Formats: sequence, structure tokens, C-alpha cells
Amino acid sequence: MMRVYVEGVGVRGPGLDGWAQTRALFGAGESYRAGPVVVPLCGLLPPAERRRTVASVNLALAVGLEAMENASLPAGALPAVFSSSCGDGATIHEIIEVLNSPEREVSPIRFHNSVHNAPAGYWSIATRSQEPSTSLCCYDASFSAGLLEAAVLARVEERAVILVVYDMPYPEPLHSVRPISAPFGMALVLAPRPSFATLAELQIELIADAEKATTMVMPELEALRQSNPAARGLPLLEALAAGWMEPVKVDYIAGNWLAIAVRT
Repeated sequence: MMRVYVEGVGVRGPGLDGWAQTRALFGAGESYRAGPVVVPLCGLLPPAERRRTVASVNLALAVGLEAMENASLPAGALPAVFSSSCGDGATIHEIIEVLNSPEREVSPIRFHNSVHNAPAGYWSIATRSQEPSTSLCCYDASFSAGLLEAAVLARVEERAVILVVYDMPYPEPLHSVRPISAPFGMALVLAPRPSFATLAELQIELIADAEKATTMVMPELEALRQSNPAARGLPLLEALAAGWMEPVKVDYIAGNWLAIAVRT
């Protein structure tokens, strides 16, 4: 079992416009209304870089910066773990279309936005961070893989780490074979020891006997959890806001699960 401490949270999704609003929704039982995903452009990027960003980068930067601000830490102060099951689907779609055209000339901007560590690169530019970063992909278990990576890094390196998890829908026809319903991103600042900024303790355990993952009570949010791999972290956000005592169970790989006990 690993123990880490949540120092900051960021979140963006349908009807989820930041951690304060999401925390009120889960903690105070406010009614949920799905709506457009509002993702602000990153004001920390130079204008030339800001013009080159794509939706997945803007989403990852928005939740990451919110988590760092909520933890009262300088934006580029921590090692970072980025995890996504698909990266930027729109860019991949555009590249495939170009490769299927007579010209077959891929724009360098499209190419560098297609690589899986593009958000990590923009993050280092925006925050002027010289800290290491890791970019992961583990299909539908990308949230669990990212959480494990960040928690292990925090414990081994004995320093706080920021985890950023995000996923975006693909355009058609890719959407028909890899359906992701809506954009969703979340970020957690995880520390190896508690501090004045600690929101909760997480006790993370790898188990092999869970019958099913923890689900959301609200049907719309359960549909989002099932249809966006990054949104597998929604029950953990609800547990952080509402102070659940039962462990949150999240599916991983090879018949394994993560059991995450939350102590607020």
C-alpha cells in the first residue's frame, strides 16, 4: 500500500468548470447540468505557441495550472506525469486525411501536436519548467497507470508530483471505432508527506479481487465515466469532495484493480 497526499486538484468536463464548482456539486449535493466544456487558452504561453495549440493541449494545461494554483505552488515547480489514452484525435484525423490526399504533405505543426508528449512540451514552455516529465498511454486504464506512476514517483523521489490525465473525442470515422463521448481532464498534485495544503490522504493498493469499478450515482456522470478513459477518475474526485470512507475501485490491467482509500 502506498500513501500520498492530495495538495491540489484541477478538473474540466461537461458541466464541470473547475474544482470549486465540482467540489460543490459532489460535496453539497448540488444538481448536475451537463454543458459545453469550457477550456480557457493558456495565457502563460507566448503568442506564437498559443496559436499552435490544439484542444487536448489546452485541456491538459488548464487542469494542470488549476491544480498547481490550488496547491499554492509555482506552476513549473514539480515533476509532471501526463496520461492519455488517445492524445489529440482531431490532429490524428487531419494527418490521416492529408496522407490520403494527392499532396501527402503533413504540416510540421500538425506533426508535433500529434506526438503523445505534446502537452508535456507545451507545459514546460508555458511554466518554464526544467523538471522531468513522463507521458503515458494505457488505453482504458490510462488514469490508473498515470496515478500509479505519479504516486510511485512522489514516494521514491520524496517530492510532490503533478498528475495530468485527459482524453478528447475523435472525429468520425475514427469515433465509430473508438467512441469517446466528450472532453474530460483532471489533475492532482500528489505529495509524499502531509502539509498545510493537504486536502486528503490517499492509500493506494493494487488488488486482484474487485468485482467491479466504483460507479457514479448521477447517470450522466456515470455515462461520462464509462465513455472517457480519463473520467475513470471521477469517483475519486467525488470521494475527495464528499469524504467517502469506502475505497474507490478503479479498473487497471490484466485483471488488476486499484483500491484507493480516501481520508479527508
